[in-house]
Amino acid sequence: MRYELLVFDWDGTLIDSAGAIVWCIQSACRELGLPVPDDARASHVIGLGLQDALAYAVPGLPPEDYGRVVESYRRHFLARDAEIPLFPGAEAMLSGLRERGHVLAIATGKSRAGLARALENTGLRPLFTSSRCADQCAPKPAPDMLLELMAELGAGEANTLMIGDTVHDLHMAASAGVPAVAVSYGAHAKADLTPLAPLACLESVDELTRWLTLNA
Repeated sequence: MRYELLVFDWDGTLIDSAGAIVWCIQSACRELGLPVPDDARASHVIGLGLQDALAYAVPGLPPEDYGRVVESYRRHFLARDAEIPLFPGAEAMLSGLRERGHVLAIATGKSRAGLARALENTGLRPLFTSSRCADQCAPKPAPDMLLELMAELGAGEANTLMIGDTVHDLHMAASAGVPAVAVSYGAHAKADLTPLAPLACLESVDELTRWLTLNA
């Protein structure tokens, strides 16, 4: 085993939520009469902390209006949350990695409450030893999530691997000194991910499973 600790992003990596997140951001802006970001701008913010996400998705939005946008977004997202599916093969992949002896963790831009709902909805809670969310510590692309997980779980940079679908995941890993694998089936395109030099950029959960089986 090369990497004892495997840290997964959630949205767009394990669960097929990127499209729903984009739709909810756009719906919130439309509802409040704000400029509606296009798909590329809305998908870019997936995984970021709240302030960074809103500053990018709605340029010029006064900070005092953030609360209104968040409230509208959450209402739209909660209406769809329970129906968002895992990517095919994700549960089997995680179960197989856990059986091999890997420690699994999550580093996500979701809130603690949002991740708790998602783990309950999918039944994946027992597979993960720990997690960090955007309302617990400095969010991506800061390295804090990975640094805290490694400290808690007794892992070092050399035997920890980050797996995610956004440039924010890759920047976080680089800042923490941790190798990373990218997946291009989520929020960000392969053309955006590969310049950041992940160990691999994989196009499906099946490809990710094979890569981890051979290399992790």
